[in-house]
Amino acid sequence: MAATSSTESDNSRKSSKKVAYYYDEDIGSYAYNLVHPMKPHRIKMAHNLILNYGLDKKMDVLRPARASAHEMTKFHTDEYIDFLARVTPEIADQMTGHGTRFLIGDDCPSFEGLFEFCSISAGGSTCAARRLTTGKADICVNWAGGLHHAKKREASGFCYVNDIVLAILELLRYHARVLYIDIDIHHGDGVEEAFYTTDRVMTCSFHKFGDYFPGTGDIGDRGKGAGKGYAVNYPLKDGIDDESYKGIFEPTIQAIMDWYRPGAVILQCGADSLAEDKLGAFNLSMRGHAACVRFVKSFNIPMMVLGGGGYTIRNVARTWAYETGVCVGEDLSEQLPFNDYMEYFGPEFKLDVPNNNMDNQNSPEYLHKTTAAVLESLRNMPFAPSAQMQHVPYDAEDDEGDSDSDLDVRISERVRQTRAYEDQYPSDDENPESLERRKRRLQKSYITSSAAARKAARRQANSSRFDPDGTIAAMDESGECEPTPSSTRPKRTFFRIPRLDLARLTGPPPKPDLMLDGLEHVLGGHHANGAGLHASAAAGVGLVNGNGINGISGLNGHAHSHAHVNGVSATEEWRRGVRS
Repeated sequence: MAATSSTESDNSRKSSKKVAYYYDEDIGSYAYNLVHPMKPHRIKMAHNLILNYGLDKKMDVLRPARASAHEMTKFHTDEYIDFLARVTPEIADQMTGHGTRFLIGDDCPSFEGLFEFCSISAGGSTCAARRLTTGKADICVNWAGGLHHAKKREASGFCYVNDIVLAILELLRYHARVLYIDIDIHHGDGVEEAFYTTDRVMTCSFHKFGDYFPGTGDIGDRGKGAGKGYAVNYPLKDGIDDESYKGIFEPTIQAIMDWYRPGAVILQCGADSLAEDKLGAFNLSMRGHAACVRFVKSFNIPMMVLGGGGYTIRNVARTWAYETGVCVGEDLSEQLPFNDYMEYFGPEFKLDVPNNNMDNQNSPEYLHKTTAAVLESLRNMPFAPSAQMQHVPYDAEDDEGDSDSDLDVRISERVRQTRAYEDQYPSDDENPESLERRKRRLQKSYITSSAAARKAARRQANSSRFDPDGTIAAMDESGECEPTPSSTRPKRTFFRIPRLDLARLTGPPPKPDLMLDGLEHVLGGHHANGAGLHASAAAGVGLVNGNGINGISGLNGHAHSHAHVNGVSATEEWRRGVRS
């Protein structure tokens, strides 16, 4: 009887968890190329199985908002994201410098719709992180995510944008500590590298180590600086089976949970650790793989379940559908329901991925020694490192409801809030945001029609103060204006006075001093054809009337000979003029 009641309580606890499932129907339409092992079509196959098992009725099925380039640059560099948005297969070789930057090697080719594919993957993980932080879900599933190899400024291992790092950054806005667990056969080097120097994220990866991509993840790689000890790596050899994997996974995760106390967990469920995977070398069955999901779920911590590797697509679809059932607390039937991809699951047509008879090269002594080393490193770490509290910045989810469908509702709510705010003030003058004061500020800031009319009236009033002759009209005691000749309007001058002013030249000569008496005496007798000559030595200019003269000598200077008929000429080619 007690056992029955405990089973019922376990089932109720399983069913009480809120699960959000993210899926974009376009994800299965992309292809790396015909011979590439990565097939996004596997996600569509898994989704079809999930629907035909009826799991969509037990969770919230959501279409994620696609991540923008700005959201991707929270981790990746601007030039790399700009490259992904512009690259096409035709110009990829030119833009990558013949494969020397951004897309290095043949693992990450350029294909049509590359940026849209990345935005779907990253958008699902970031939306799932926001849903966990707001408490709208306890478990979020995004099988299009889990691309753990992507680096800050380059693609790697079939991964272009690291959606896991973007999701962790979103979780860190609300949680002091986040745990990342990776059960892909490949080491999660991109995520570990991103948080290698911080204690706010602990990465734990169970992977094949040795002559295998990416070649990182030794047991001695434990972090650096403040992150020393917060990178946990468990290197494995070929052929590990369900029992051995469970024996190392559960003690390690239990120790991390007890000592690190994370606020949220991200579990990367790469299916290339299954038996018979095209690129894998492990021997896990579907149920052995799903046992990891069940164990992490038992801690009742907000959890995000992501996809990852997996290149035998029929096994990937089976496993991810089964693990979705684990998340919602449903035990799925082994007999596959009819679905759109039945021919892929023949000839057995069952929901099962059995292990095979390959040798397990991980001896019990090796696993015991490695587990002891990992647990010992965890004991020497500080307990649950804290983080400084600070104001949470702007949340992008605040804008998710701002759609045209509820525009009238939002406008009505805004009007009610404005009225309630204005009712707090008895008059418009006391309300700094009142409508009347806004109008007055606008009239001062902008030229309106009424302001233009007032300006024109002031201009007309000012112009009426002047008479046509330019004198200013003064107002007497009776209110009538009378002209005041002594006060004249200043003449507006638009050009500078020229150097040779004719009025100054033809005006009365300055009073000569002693030095100029001799000059006038010398010049007094020089006339040509009855023409008069007058020289202004003070100005250094000679004026000639008549047909011509031979020349005029000035003080400390000389003049050139000029001849003009019946005209007046002023010498302008003085090199050194007569100085006063």
